[in-house]
Amino acid sequence: MLGSFGSSSSSHEEEEHRRRRHHQIPPPPIHMRQLLISCAELISRSDLSAAHRLIAILLSNSSPYGDATERLVHQFTKALTLRLSRFSGGGAAGVGGGAADDAVVQSSFLSLNQITPFIRFSQLTANQAILEAIEGQAAIHILDFDIMHGVQWPPLMQAVAERFPPPTLRITGTGADLEILRRTGDRLAKFAHSLGLRFQFHPLIVQSTDESISATSSVAILPHEALAVNCVHFLHRLLGDRDRLHLFLHRIRSMSPRIVAVAEREADHNHPVFQQRFAEALDHYAAVFDSLEATLPPASRERLAVEQVWFGREISDIVAAEGDERRERHERFRSWEMVLRSAGFGNVALSPFALSQAKLLLRLHYPSEGYQLHILSNSFFLGWQNQPLFSVSSWR
Repeated sequence: MLGSFGSSSSSHEEEEHRRRRHHQIPPPPIHMRQLLISCAELISRSDLSAAHRLIAILLSNSSPYGDATERLVHQFTKALTLRLSRFSGGGAAGVGGGAADDAVVQSSFLSLNQITPFIRFSQLTANQAILEAIEGQAAIHILDFDIMHGVQWPPLMQAVAERFPPPTLRITGTGADLEILRRTGDRLAKFAHSLGLRFQFHPLIVQSTDESISATSSVAILPHEALAVNCVHFLHRLLGDRDRLHLFLHRIRSMSPRIVAVAEREADHNHPVFQQRFAEALDHYAAVFDSLEATLPPASRERLAVEQVWFGREISDIVAAEGDERRERHERFRSWEMVLRSAGFGNVALSPFALSQAKLLLRLHYPSEGYQLHILSNSFFLGWQNQPLFSVSSWR
């Protein structure tokens, strides 16, 4: 697992960082960025001894407890160390695993959902698109790929329950852990009961991207139900095999959904050339870390968890993993637009009300002038300063 969030050594590391900063002025951010890029180039050229020396310099000038630049450099240096270990004969560059890791990752996801607008923006906007697409329907079925804790659905359930007469709601949620799916279903069922909403939950185990395709055949499609498919931060996992992705999308289209909600990173972390991928990731996560720096106090434990565990794992995957190991294959909206159109989908414009909702979310919960909303190709983009970071779109 990346980082030592919550470990007994953290206070010692913080003290060491303060001592080091007292005696040494850190290099400027632009210099640190260039050192990281140089290290990536050295590893690509198999100049491993020079890369080792550069990593030592980067580690001595970075810390998970410093400013945004130092924290970013720390995570990318750890990822480069994993990649270097791989090419030095140190084995596969794993980025986590095990039950203890899973619990920490799940906890960091909940922190991410609280301290950043990224997930809530994606889910809120997708929900509004779904609500508008199923207006007036007596029976609704939502197929949610990788439902996790199901935090997206209570607001939608509340909105559905307020309709008269309230429709029935069925959610099929996919995931790799049956116990998590069951707990998610229980929580949603209890909430639905409190609203007086007729509700069913169906867990669907999907442990690999290949199973995502076969799972589409296991979903019960009832003719009287309006189907909505939710692919919020999911489709990029299928980018390792374009044919597999196209097959998945054609299977979804054959279900005749009224709406397919899509949210993805606005970044190209799927470039075949490692150095290009590395530079793109550096720009993307620099903006993410800057946003956390500007909106959270310096000693935030939640931020530490999110940066080291959630974003740390993503960075390690993009930088250190190759081939079938790599999951974080993000691409920009223009690529998704071509992929979805080639599968027979058309873009459905997100509504002015969805835009006002997204703006309200930012104003009430994340009041920083740094977050910016833009509309392009009927879709919404959330960014930090001038850099788009996430896109949400709907398709039919």
